Amino acid sequence: MDSAVAHAHPHSHSEAGHAAHAEGGFWSKYIFSTDHKIIGIQYGITALFFLLFGFCLMILMRWQIAHPGQPVPVIGSLLHAVLGDTAPKGTIPPDLYNSFGAMHGTIMVFLAIVPLAFAAFGNYLVPLQIGAPDMAFPRVNMASYQFYFIGGIIMLVSFIIPNGAAQAGWTSYPPLALVIQTDGQTFWLIGMVCLITSSLLGAVNFIATVIQLRAPGMTWMRLPFFVWAQFVTAFLLLLAFPPLEAAGVLQLMDKVAGTSFFLPTGLSASGFHAVSGGGSPLLWQHLFWFLAHPEVYVLILPAMGIVAEIIANNTRKPIWGYKSLVYAVLSIGFLSFIVWAHHMYLTGMGTYISSFFQITTMIISIPSVIVLTCLFISLWGGAIRFNTPMLFVMAFLPMFGIGGLTGLPLGLAEADLHLHDTYYVIAHFHYIVAPGTIFAIFAGLYYWYPKITGRMMNEFWGKVHFWTSLIFMNLIFQPMFAQGMAGMLRRMADGGANYSAANVKNAIGGLPDKIMGMHRYILMSAVCLGLAQIPFIINFFWSISHGKKVTSDNPWDATTLEWQTPTPPPHGNFAVAPHVYRGPYEYSVPGHTTDFTPQNEPDEVPSRQPAHPDFGPAGSTPAVQPT
Repeated sequence: MDSAVAHAHPHSHSEAGHAAHAEGGFWSKYIFSTDHKIIGIQYGITALFFLLFGFCLMILMRWQIAHPGQPVPVIGSLLHAVLGDTAPKGTIPPDLYNSFGAMHGTIMVFLAIVPLAFAAFGNYLVPLQIGAPDMAFPRVNMASYQFYFIGGIIMLVSFIIPNGAAQAGWTSYPPLALVIQTDGQTFWLIGMVCLITSSLLGAVNFIATVIQLRAPGMTWMRLPFFVWAQFVTAFLLLLAFPPLEAAGVLQLMDKVAGTSFFLPTGLSASGFHAVSGGGSPLLWQHLFWFLAHPEVYVLILPAMGIVAEIIANNTRKPIWGYKSLVYAVLSIGFLSFIVWAHHMYLTGMGTYISSFFQITTMIISIPSVIVLTCLFISLWGGAIRFNTPMLFVMAFLPMFGIGGLTGLPLGLAEADLHLHDTYYVIAHFHYIVAPGTIFAIFAGLYYWYPKITGRMMNEFWGKVHFWTSLIFMNLIFQPMFAQGMAGMLRRMADGGANYSAANVKNAIGGLPDKIMGMHRYILMSAVCLGLAQIPFIINFFWSISHGKKVTSDNPWDATTLEWQTPTPPPHGNFAVAPHVYRGPYEYSVPGHTTDFTPQNEPDEVPSRQPAHPDFGPAGSTPAVQPT
């Protein structure tokens, strides 16, 4: 059905589409679905699986670092059974460690966090929040998920081919990526081409949907901030991913067709000889980081959008500085394309070029600080409800602040000379992604779960999940700042033991025992963090059928349009075509009998009573918690 027709007649679209989906079988409803909500759920479940898988790879890496050469306890025999001689006697030799490191980074970024923050939340919520019946191109949306799924399968299969998966790091730098005589890197490149194609299809769809399918009255400055964040993220993907896709195809040709786009003349290593040469390894770095720095904001911008929605709802007041937030994310979108080479200070660039990238890196921190400041000020004077989504949001703010502030020294060439490729970089980046983006994702899952399923997740176990995750997340990454400043290098299978003062007597710059001993504490903290996710996993799946049923379509007393649909929303979303009369965060408006005014409520209609009887006055916590 044409999108414009569906938008003009949402009621008939809903009835006809819902009937069609009801008549269709499992394959048409779930595998080949064109409903943006089903596709969003597919992205979400698949990405959560990859998030868990990537986390397990990290646990195995931390074991090898803390106890080099020792068999992995409990699952060592299983590891050997699955991976064969690449994991002899259940140990993790350096080559396998390198594979785990490369695939951990690839899976977490391209298969877990970006699909969760952008594709899953965006697919489900953007059409609902703008009042659209579906995405602009539903079949393209379906194809986007299918390319993502195929790319993920290729990445997984690469673990069980002879000699295992890619070993050249998630950055796949040539010539290293080209001289390793295994097929793992070939699988990696093919998988990346599929994943990039998926992201490009999704980006085009998001942009067209936001521009063309907004409900009547939904002007640009009435869009929820979450939609703005997704809109800018889509542009980043659309403009930054094509260079990497082209680079991936060129590197694949270097790998299998004998070309030399990234191979220098005369290269000979490990039995490998460049056929023609004349290529540039630095060209790959430029093409990779031209994507990978905007990619950082692809991770964090949707997280900021989620955080803004939850703060407004749980402080019962409008977001402070809404227009400042919008202009800030637009500025971030532009500036993120002119800072990529701050990852490449050690490649020998001249002082003028490095000065340019230092300046732009400092400038891009300004809109990020504006966003964080607006969110902090929004808390001031609010009647805050400390439910589970809000707790994750409250932790996101300082954790993202730590990640951002510790990144400033890395933007300066002189400081980066000493900190580059150390554990300091790992700690900085993971504070942005783990207690930053992932905490925002958890907040969004708890917040929108009742709209998606019609049931609430258990509040007690949600808070257990939050507090344990917050504690152990910091115990993992805080010590890495000290290790990095002591000079410990990343990507070393023994964690730097060969450079430690304990093994090399009188070594110049040797790592002290205290720094090396931190590896064991980090391992224990990582295991505890994994155990802390068990309450979430059980809560997530148990609540689908046993959680407390919501008694309203709007259990949080929210103002944006996704809460004005039936729960869960049917195919077509809205029973009546929505019309927007106001901005997205009309909370605690003087003169109204309730502390929230939905976007689609006409001005002349008296304010409704609170939709959810379990919530008390503004700012109070639920009188009845989920059990």
